[in-house]
Amino acid sequence: MAKKEETYNEAIEKLRKIVAEIEHGDLDVDILSEKVKEATRLIKLCKEKLYKVDEEVKKVLEELE
Repeated sequence: MAKKEETYNEAIEKLRKIVAEIEHGDLDVDILSEKVKEATRLIKLCKEKLYKVDEEVKKVLEELE
């Protein structure tokens, strides 16, 4: 079964947790690297979702004109 993609809010919450862990400063270097990779993936996901929503809203607004 395919893995369910996170929602925007789930991704943001995960990003907040990662940032808090990094700011706390107790992460091992190997774990830090994995956290940064995960954060990068989550940021990309959020950007894609925001872009998609922006395009959908523009399309709806154009239909109203």
